[in-house]
Amino acid sequence: MASSTSSPAPGSRSKKPLGKMAGWFRQALSRKPTKKPVSPESAPSAVSQPSSPHSPPSLGRSSEVSPVPTPSRGGAGGGGGGGGGRWSKDYDVCVCHSEEDLAAAQELVSYLEGGAASLRCFLQLRDATPGGAIVSELCHALSSSHCRVLLITPGFLRDPWCRYQMLQALSEAPGAEGRTIPLMSGLSRAAYPAELRYMYFVDGRGPERGFRQVKEAVMRYLQTLG
Repeated sequence: MASSTSSPAPGSRSKKPLGKMAGWFRQALSRKPTKKPVSPESAPSAVSQPSSPHSPPSLGRSSEVSPVPTPSRGGAGGGGGGGGGRWSKDYDVCVCHSEEDLAAAQELVSYLEGGAASLRCFLQLRDATPGGAIVSELCHALSSSHCRVLLITPGFLRDPWCRYQMLQALSEAPGAEGRTIPLMSGLSRAAYPAELRYMYFVDGRGPERGFRQVKEAVMRYLQTLG
């Protein structure tokens, strides 16, 4: 007589081993790898880290930029501010004139530089730096001179650069008596610039065309410097 107990089907015997293996794989995949602590010796150096292309490079002690001294500009007579008094500036007098009055300006400079006084004069055509900017050269001439002679003529009044020099001279030393010396030639008193009405001018129609008065005025100012 056959037994009533039925034997398990062949496919049911492999279900448990397969289920255990699947569970083991799920546990192995779900485990997160543990991070090992990094020792200070093995930590990457900050120098080796790539920097951002937009960030400026850091300067070490060996790469610090040392300040470069600004070259000083010398002048006639080797003054250059190397001493006090008269020698604190490169020039004794700067002659401001228009282009059409160049011949008269050269005669004035020759008169001032001659004799025992031997004044140091700045004449733009002769002493300006070739290739220099006009504004820079004009300002340098004024700031490097003790006195400024304004050769005021009809051409001076028409020249915008002459007016610029006149206003620049007045702005640098508005209350310095004797530094700005107007020499008016070929103009009536009514044509005298309004900006200069508070100071006397030298009349170019006088003896020696006013050159002696200009020289005496410059020497008088230089004597106040000690």
